[in-house]
Amino acid sequence: MYKLFLVEDDPDIAGAVCARAAAWGFEIRCAQDFRRVLEEFLAFDPQLVLMDISLPFFNGYHWCQEIRKASKAPILFLSSAADNMNIVMAMSLGADDFIAKPFDLTVLMAKIQALLRRAYDFAASAPVLSCRGALLHTGEQALSYDDKKIDLTRNEYRILLCLMENRGKVVSREKLMEALWETDSFVDENTLTVNIGRLRKKLEQAGLSDFIVTKFGVGYLIPE
Repeated sequence: MYKLFLVEDDPDIAGAVCARAAAWGFEIRCAQDFRRVLEEFLAFDPQLVLMDISLPFFNGYHWCQEIRKASKAPILFLSSAADNMNIVMAMSLGADDFIAKPFDLTVLMAKIQALLRRAYDFAASAPVLSCRGALLHTGEQALSYDDKKIDLTRNEYRILLCLMENRGKVVSREKLMEALWETDSFVDENTLTVNIGRLRKKLEQAGLSDFIVTKFGVGYLIPE
């Protein structure tokens, strides 16, 4: 049975989501103390998090970042603040999906099942991509090199996955941005540049210098 952790301060919404999730066979727990969301998350150890943006004390973006430091469990935002800026912000901070309030509970359950299926059901058979001794474990969304694990954020992993899948070929900035948000609707050049810079720094610190090459005006590539 998959465990879901709901961070929602509206009791009516929380009650409705919990009732429907339980009917679908999930074990679900709601955050009780909005000052200690991370502590409750770690104690419960769920496979997926449902997160509102507007919360007492600290907003959902804060808790998304804190959870991402400790876990790769999928995070699905539930919010009435569903403008492009908030969606991009949620995704760039580590969220996996976003659903606008008010939402249909059946659609919510379908999104939850899809996220769980992608995150866990396919992990065992996921391939490992290799280049210059670096191994990208797609099931774990982790990179290893010289017997050392290199922690990756969600965006860094997606960038690296796209480049390694197209090793030896130049990948355009547009394609990388689509890989980050799985859509061409939420494009931010600066966010991509920042993520590429952070990823390069991590790779260099691990001994993988010049792993990602810039083709100015075109995109990036990982040489054969």
